[in-house]
Amino acid sequence: MHLASLWLTDFRCYETADLRFPPGVTVVCGANAQGKTSLLEAVGWAATGRSFRGVPDAALVRTGSATAILRAEVVDGERTQLLEAEIRAQGRNRVQLNRHPLQRVRDLLGLMRITVFAPDDLQLVKGGPAGRRDYLDDLLVAISPRYDAARGDYERVLKQRNALLKGGARGEDGLSTLDVFDLQLAAAGAELVRGRRKLLARLVPEVSQAYEQLAGTAPAGTSGLVTAAYETEWIPDGTDDAALGEVLLGALTDRRRSELDRGVTLVGPHRDEWHLRIGGLESRTHASQGEQRSLALAMRLGGHRLTTELTGSAPVLLLDDVFSELDERRAVALVEHLDRGQTLVSTAGAVPHGIVADTTLRVDAGTVTEVAGA
Repeated sequence: MHLASLWLTDFRCYETADLRFPPGVTVVCGANAQGKTSLLEAVGWAATGRSFRGVPDAALVRTGSATAILRAEVVDGERTQLLEAEIRAQGRNRVQLNRHPLQRVRDLLGLMRITVFAPDDLQLVKGGPAGRRDYLDDLLVAISPRYDAARGDYERVLKQRNALLKGGARGEDGLSTLDVFDLQLAAAGAELVRGRRKLLARLVPEVSQAYEQLAGTAPAGTSGLVTAAYETEWIPDGTDDAALGEVLLGALTDRRRSELDRGVTLVGPHRDEWHLRIGGLESRTHASQGEQRSLALAMRLGGHRLTTELTGSAPVLLLDDVFSELDERRAVALVEHLDRGQTLVSTAGAVPHGIVADTTLRVDAGTVTEVAGA
């Protein structure tokens, strides 16, 4: 699977762009603030229907325009698929796959998988639990798109339930509606947590091995330095996956009085934590900056390898100026252990040693030119 072509109109700083990509390595170079990240962001949107930078779609539309147009051609074996999207500054986007309208973003998932490495990945380790939950859920959906429904259902019901709690949920009608939301939240939340727990059982050994390779702390093939624990206040030790819905429903019932008082949902997967440890010590508080950066890279690399193994197809690698934040040893180690699938690398400096470009593109103020003989 690889991205063959990308056409942009009024996307970010691009008035227009018409690009072709080889199945191998494309280096995107240029000075800062010229549009390199925006180009990778467009590739990411084609895969997921949203920006990997976490901004709303309206921010993707070039200033002064009402709509951004994105078209992408994806090759998977002998099959070629065409994605066409109108991303609107206001109103609902219009998306087509092979000329057929898509009603939901989840219908796009599986067209093209991506793995994004970015400088702010350090926050996966240093930041709060929300970033680690999003990392798990994004990876879970990439591997098994059906979990996007559980994630979307949970987020929708949680928003409705919080609005009801904030309003007081008083009277028979309010409490009856809360009972319905509890059932829906427990069902979707249990499905999401089941997926997270199964994913972690396969993911943690991959992350540990990747960490040891990147940090140079142990021979390749070992896995045990990095450990992790999925922690939640509502799941008793030893709870079977089949009982998670019943357990969550009971926890919601037990906390109802507190939730009515505070006007917010206090238990559920939206408050769970995933603790990573290096050599038995909490990585967020006890690891050095270098160890934390190696672990963040290992999370991306381990997730990429697991996705490749479970789906049978390597995701497209997007390395967004990630080497500017790495010392030479870690940069060399990362390049050495990257899969040799389709890769897009953006850089404002020299191309990292070990990366051989099949194509080099230079970006200057939203204009892309191919560098001949690079």
